[in-house]
Amino acid sequence: MIHYDVSDHIAEVTVDNPPVNALPVAGWFELADRILSAGRDADVHVVVLRAEGRGFNAGVDIKEMQATDGFEALIGANRGCFAAFAAVYDCEVPVIAAVNGYCLGGGIGLVGNADIIIAADDATFGLPEVDRGALGAATHLARMVPQHKMREMVYTAQPISALEMERYGSVHSVVPVTDLRAAARRVAADIAAKPPTVIRAAKASLNGIDPVDVKRSYRYEQGFTFELNLSGVSDQARDAFVEKRP
Repeated sequence: MIHYDVSDHIAEVTVDNPPVNALPVAGWFELADRILSAGRDADVHVVVLRAEGRGFNAGVDIKEMQATDGFEALIGANRGCFAAFAAVYDCEVPVIAAVNGYCLGGGIGLVGNADIIIAADDATFGLPEVDRGALGAATHLARMVPQHKMREMVYTAQPISALEMERYGSVHSVVPVTDLRAAARRVAADIAAKPPTVIRAAKASLNGIDPVDVKRSYRYEQGFTFELNLSGVSDQARDAFVEKRP
């Protein structure tokens, strides 16, 4: 599900969970562990987070959630997403997100906390949470687009293209999908060639001057998601999604 490789001081963490790279609860925690472990490895100077298949990440595994009685899977998904998003942010070295295809829901949480984003020309970014009876990752989307655009995207659940994201200055570059991995590694190699002690200090210092505590902000959003679940509206929305009906 999560593959890991290190070469030339670049760690590649690759998500490969067909058909759509939606992660189950265990997958989110595995991803968090991989990213944090990479940052603790003195031989790693930078991390590239990427995915195989049709898209970067489609969020949580809604089918797993609906197949589980009670709130166990919901709580697990909340905690797993929190851990994975925080791992990208807290990783001791810069994290480059290489985004192909769809980047939805939890995918926004990952790339919004990344240090650099490189996108394929087929990439789209969106938060379909409202259509699923949930909230979350607006914290991370707000790091990528202006405030009013973020609100529009949350309310309408409509995605935007990589080219539009590039115009906001959030995406380093948009490249053909066949060149995505190589493009990410080129940027990673530039960082990896610099003194690692300085780069690690730079990551810590940049996190320290952030105007928003992303972990606290996201946790606040999650509280509303749980309220929506208690109201029953979330189950209705997720059932409709699983059953492929309006």
